Amino acid sequence: MISEKMEQLLNDQIQKEFYSAYLYLSFSSYFTSRNLNGFANWFKIQAMEERDHALIFINYLNLVGGRVKLQAIQAPEWDFKSIEEVLEKSLAHERSVTQSIYRIADLAIEERDHKTNSFIKWFIDEQAEEEDTAQQNLSKIRLVGENDGKGILMLDNEMATRVYTVPSPLAGKEQA
Repeated sequence: MISEKMEQLLNDQIQKEFYSAYLYLSFSSYFTSRNLNGFANWFKIQAMEERDHALIFINYLNLVGGRVKLQAIQAPEWDFKSIEEVLEKSLAHERSVTQSIYRIADLAIEERDHKTNSFIKWFIDEQAEEEDTAQQNLSKIRLVGENDGKGILMLDNEMATRVYTVPSPLAGKEQA
């Protein structure tokens, strides 16, 4: 069993992961509207990953005897002015998710909840990767600039190569 406080943080994280999926679908739709299908692909796959992160938390809560309490998901932003703005928002969002994951890790340590402490380590590593990738995407668009059509198309082609991979905690497992 886990504490009520931990159960609440994990349920809050499920909501944040589903919101992340919504946000990244909004980003993907923005890029589709600009005929940047590579960027759209990249964010669509990111949305799938975030949905999977929510499922991993759901599976964990069920495993440890917690109660999953799905919460409302706020509508994401949808009106953006530039590619750079979207990529800035992506990085800022990943940083906020990292802080939320750290709160879970801190409580697990405080409560001597060794199961959750072990579980959350995968997400800590995942967030390091997520922030790094978001920072790289932003750096690349700043390098080529919004007005360099050839550079944008090059980045769009690079983003189009991303393929979906089931996160390791879900591989071979029944979903939620």
